[in-house]
Formats: sequence, C-alpha cells, structure tokens
Amino acid sequence: MAQRADNTTELSSHTGEEIDPKVIQKILEEHADERAGLIAVLESIQAEVGCLPESTLRAVAEQTGRSLVDVYGIATFYRAFSLQPRGRHLVTVCLGTACHVRGAPMVVEEFERQLGIRAGETTGDQEFTLETVNCLGACALGPVAVIDGRYFSKMKKAKVSHLLRKRLRVSKRRTPIRKSEFFLLP
Repeated sequence: MAQRADNTTELSSHTGEEIDPKVIQKILEEHADERAGLIAVLESIQAEVGCLPESTLRAVAEQTGRSLVDVYGIATFYRAFSLQPRGRHLVTVCLGTACHVRGAPMVVEEFERQLGIRAGETTGDQEFTLETVNCLGACALGPVAVIDGRYFSKMKKAKVSHLLRKRLRVSKRRTPIRKSEFFLLP
C-alpha cells in the first residue's frame, strides 16, 4: 500500500506476479533483530505490496531459512494476510451464530448481488473485496458488517446499497478512515 499526501492509503498496482527481491530483502533486514519476527516480516511485505503471493512466500522462506510450509502456514492462518490482491475497500460480513440467526447470510447475498462477486473475491475494477468471517466479537449488535475498518451493526439487506454508495463517495473525497468505529444503523 502506498501512503498518499492526505494520509489515506492506496493499494499498490501490484497484480500478484513478481515482487522486487530488494523489497523483501530490505524488510527482512529491518526485522533481523526481532525474535520470532516472521509475522512482522509478512505484515511489512503486505503493507508494501498489498498481498503475499507465492513467489514472495518462497523468497521469505529461502532468505529466513524457514520451510515454505511454516511461512505459508502463518500467511494462511491469520485473516489479516491475503495471498491475492485486495480491493481498495475491504467489506467483511460476520457469519457467526448470533449474526447468522439474525439474517447475515441474506446480507452477504445482497453484497454479492450489488458487487457482482462472491465472498472471497474482488471486483474487476479492484474497488471492493468481499470476505466473510466466523465472528467479529460484536454479537449483540449483529448482523455486523465492517467496511474499511468501520463496524456497521444491525445490518439489513436494504442498507447494503446505501453503504456501498457512501464508501464510494468517501473514497472519491479521499477522506481518511479511522479504525474500529461502530455505527448503529436505524
């Protein structure tokens, strides 16, 4: 991700192909003194290039002396990591039990319909990525959707279109997004 002058971030134009080995080497050197710093290394690489493609995981394994299985295991265990480029806007919908019984599957279906993608995919214009998770820890507020770090509670199908339009308006103004804000929707 690249930092803009207005302090918002933008996904690099990386397509998941080759990453400059010098970038990986520089990040590894920055974390050389950290004990068990593999997670920090992967976080830094993803922040720089937007994802963790196979070629990058292989390079990290080779340069750290760890097995590819270990590196891949870390990269796939934590939801914060992505092996594929994500869109500029990350939409996450909780499908945990409390959200599920309150209609979260219908909310996911509406996001899929509005965006023209399935959960786990990114729109062709790289604008939106839709993901589902098993729990966001906001069970009393379910169903919950998170868009670019902002939590939207008591989601209904009818709110999806409004939220997507709002995100597009905000991104066109390039307003920075603060993390973990809760919004109760009427």
